[in-house]
Amino acid sequence: MMPDDVPIRDESIRLGQFLKLASLIDSGADAKAVIADGLVSVNGEVETRRGRQLRPGDIVSLAGRTARVAEG
Repeated sequence: MMPDDVPIRDESIRLGQFLKLASLIDSGADAKAVIADGLVSVNGEVETRRGRQLRPGDIVSLAGRTARVAEG
């Protein structure tokens, strides 16, 4: 399944913010929980840092859904 492209305004975005922007979660509080539980992967590897900086081209996956960071 192809990831959805989600444009960002700046050159990078934090993982927690991107999950919400991409509608992979409902709230920032959800981001903390799913990341801490090891449910989020970035470019195929589990990521447990909510502040991880993402750049265009990075692919984020959660619960079978994927989103790619795109230039805004």
